[in-house]
Amino acid sequence: MTGGARLLPWAGAAGQPCYLVGDGTGYVSRVADSVEILQLRMAGELLDHAADMLADRKATSAQLHFLASRMAEALRDVHRIAESRGGRLPPPAHDALDEIDVPGGAESPVPGD
Repeated sequence: MTGGARLLPWAGAAGQPCYLVGDGTGYVSRVADSVEILQLRMAGELLDHAADMLADRKATSAQLHFLASRMAEALRDVHRIAESRGGRLPPPAHDALDEIDVPGGAESPVPGD
């Protein structure tokens, strides 16, 4: 969504995206900022917990399934935050992807060919 609309860090009742149109200084904007900070902090703590659990090697499949479910939720939140913040940036002056040298990309020869 363009024109100054902000993607909020939560979804509507049916899972649809919620947007806010404003100057970014109102009450709902401040609540959204606080929710984003909380979501990012929780994602960081979850990453720390995941590292500990994976290093333990004694985690059960149920524990790993629970961890993966929470990580999927956190990734969904972080992705929404990135979309929201990216949508409020001015468009780049050039296509940044054209300047990325990706090893093994489409223009790189495939080993063994």
